[in-house]
Formats: sequence, structure tokens, C-alpha cells
Amino acid sequence: MKPRRNRYNTKRKLVSAQEKDRSLASRISYGGNPEHKRNPGDFGLTPPAAHRRADKSLCDDTGVLTRAAALNLLRAGILRRGLISEQRRNGWPQNIWAVTDAGEPLEAMLENPEQGAYHGYPMPANDPFRTEILKRWQQRP
Repeated sequence: MKPRRNRYNTKRKLVSAQEKDRSLASRISYGGNPEHKRNPGDFGLTPPAAHRRADKSLCDDTGVLTRAAALNLLRAGILRRGLISEQRRNGWPQNIWAVTDAGEPLEAMLENPEQGAYHGYPMPANDPFRTEILKRWQQRP
């Protein structure tokens, strides 16, 4: 069996650090993905029918255990640091990034471009973009 290659989107780019869109932050929602949750109950998600893939990272491991916490992190990524992608779909950023209080960088991906709903997951340690997210998060607002 061939080992799985870790590929990351090398086209991800952040907007200027000064872009902090209050309107966007008030309109986004968090949908979630049960494959990134050990206990998806508070998110209103049904566990996947098949067993979760072993390579899926779990939000539970970062302390993001509620929908409210996930939504607060999305909004913090927008308002505190402007951690949104240049790439847009239907007016929504393709990605939003944030960092937990414990210093764990997270990436959220647009899952519903009509409603502005995202699902998020911890960034793998070997993702080179992780360093950029941590650097921007640590800059003074």
C-alpha cells in the first residue's frame, strides 16, 4: 500500500492584516463536519455512518467542544487578526483561520457558499501554512 502523501493547498493566501470585516463576522455560521468530532452532539451532527477515517483530525483534541466555541473562534479569526483567505466563493472567504487559547491553529473551510456556513479542523503539524497563521495571530491587533 502506497503511503498517503500530505498535500496542502499552496495557493492559500491571507488578506491584509488590516481587513477585519464586522459584517462578515456577524453573518457567518458554523455547520461542522462529524468526521472532525469525537462527540458531535452539541453541534447537532449525526456521527458518520462509516467509521471515521484515521487521518481526520479531531476538534475535540483542541478543546473546541461546542458550536458556540467554534463560532467564537471563526469570529475571532476575522475580527482580531483578519485571518481570512483572499479566495472567495459567492462573496464568502474560502477559509478562515484562528488559534485556540492553548495555541492550536485551526482552519475553517466554507461548506455552504449560499449560507456562509463553515466547518473547521486543527491544522496538521506538518502543514507549512500553520507557521504563517501562528505568526499573524501573535502580532499585535
